Amino acid sequence: MLDYRRLGLRAGLEIHQQLDTKRKLFCNCPTRLRSADESTYEIRRGLHLTESELGEIDRAALEEARRRRLFIYKGYDTTCLVENDEEPPQPLNQEALDVALEVALLLNMTPVNEVHTMRKIVIDGSNTSGFQRTAFVASNGKISTSDGDIGIATLCLEEEAAQKVAEDKNGVMYSLDRLGIPLVEIATKADITTPKQARIVAEGFGMMLRSTGKVKRGIGTIRQDINISIAEGARAEIKGVQALNLIEAIVEREVLRQVNLLKIRDELKRRGAKRVKTEIINVSDVFASTKCGVIKKALKKGVFAVRLPKFGGLVGQEIQPGRRFGAEFADRAKRFGIGGVFHTDELLGYGITNAEVTTLKKRVHAAPEDCVIFVAGERSKAALALEGVVERANMALKGVPEETRRALEDGNSAYMRPLPGAARMYPETDVLPVPISQKRLKRIKSALPELFPERRARYIKEYALSEEFAGLMSRSSKARLFERIVALGISPTLVVRTLEATTSELSREGVPVQSLKDEHFMEVFKLIKVNRIAKEGIPLVLRSLAANPSKTAEEVALELGLRTPDRKEIESIIDKVVQSKEGFIRERGLRAVKPLMGVVMKQLRGKADGRLVNSILKEKITAIMREK
Repeated sequence: MLDYRRLGLRAGLEIHQQLDTKRKLFCNCPTRLRSADESTYEIRRGLHLTESELGEIDRAALEEARRRRLFIYKGYDTTCLVENDEEPPQPLNQEALDVALEVALLLNMTPVNEVHTMRKIVIDGSNTSGFQRTAFVASNGKISTSDGDIGIATLCLEEEAAQKVAEDKNGVMYSLDRLGIPLVEIATKADITTPKQARIVAEGFGMMLRSTGKVKRGIGTIRQDINISIAEGARAEIKGVQALNLIEAIVEREVLRQVNLLKIRDELKRRGAKRVKTEIINVSDVFASTKCGVIKKALKKGVFAVRLPKFGGLVGQEIQPGRRFGAEFADRAKRFGIGGVFHTDELLGYGITNAEVTTLKKRVHAAPEDCVIFVAGERSKAALALEGVVERANMALKGVPEETRRALEDGNSAYMRPLPGAARMYPETDVLPVPISQKRLKRIKSALPELFPERRARYIKEYALSEEFAGLMSRSSKARLFERIVALGISPTLVVRTLEATTSELSREGVPVQSLKDEHFMEVFKLIKVNRIAKEGIPLVLRSLAANPSKTAEEVALELGLRTPDRKEIESIIDKVVQSKEGFIRERGLRAVKPLMGVVMKQLRGKADGRLVNSILKEKITAIMREK
């Protein structure tokens, strides 16, 4: 068990949450996602490295530029010249800015007097322009936890990046539908000291953001980046954590990685390891008769190797569960189109013989304490890949490198790029500053939303909901709809069951419940209110409305024959059942109610209230039992 306090764990979160606005941040296009096969046009583009206004080059952008990739963009009838980077951006979306200010005030932050938009260099293809527009909105806030307050450094309003659709050796394909959707980026200070606290803080942000009712929901609409370091280590930014239950594992495994990298550093020092020189050697002849399928397939292109003096036995060491130090080298190589790396710490499992390993070590003049890393592929790509390997080996001599990593599904992480520096930011001259008046802040502050814990407590008190139902409904995106329906005089418990349980059950059955709008639910419950349908008919009506959303609830109810019969009609149906089962009733007494309810409800399900049917049936059975 790691002692996080002794190790000096410091972590901070960056929350990226898409806003549910009508249009994008810098144009009038809708914030609607499309399928790539709906694309109406395509753009092909390469992005190039540029210096900042101070003549500096960002290190993350420099590495990306070395990859020289082609980017293909899918456009739609819902995207425009702004997304294509063929027209200047339009003024900043004021609806999005209002939401960002609302979030800032909920977090006790201090908004700026004037919002200025900046350009942030990004040349991985996710922005057609080669930069992302971001506006600094507020600073100096806090979020409370049971272990103390966590400071919030900044809140920015940003444009979402394009969505990656596919990637191969020829290039990367992006979809422009997501590019430009407004999002807020909230960055905490490095005040988090345990993995559990990181998860609790992320949950708190998620709760607060959903409380506004103005953010998008679903997979990919909120992402957490986690900045993690320990006292002797370095800051690693783990990007793209989408599942809250993965946050603790991400922090735990990154701390473990840094601890193990420090152990490798110390062992290299003990061995007297020196800076590794980049000496790339063509070793294709060593594998001329190899049985290794991967190498044999790539042999015509070539096999190239580098020697890492004093690294023998260390490259095969585990640094995260199921992930070895060699993966750090493989991550670098893959950035340049190489499938992976081989190393002499573990080769026999790949069909490479002892004789080939011996010959390989002799070929590169490797000593027993050395490790040899080699790759198969075109010389130009192999050279870039092995230069990356040597660069990473030299970082190991110092300990833990500062870098950006991507979260993996098991809680581990993989290298993405170096940490960006200040050189990536410069002013956006095409977007005018936006003054923030006290009148505007006062208007937003007067209408701040009720947070989930407050709403939950109110639902228990005001609607007599159980703690479970109150918690469920307070966090639901249908909370406002719930209150509108209950105002009709409908049972709050019935409304919760319908909006949450019934819709979930229908969805699991393949019913397209996403096509149901708020007014569909309102119409259904208005029919309940005037006894036009029974509550048992709700699933039937919703099922039909989901398939035919242009129809009204009343039209569907008529088509389904769900008109509620009056008491006389119900009694007539029950009388027929009771008369046909009189012998059964005399034998079972009131125990006959349950089985006969099933018989009656076959005719009345969806048309009559089950409680009323049960009451009448009991009356009829009791009357028979009283007869001599």
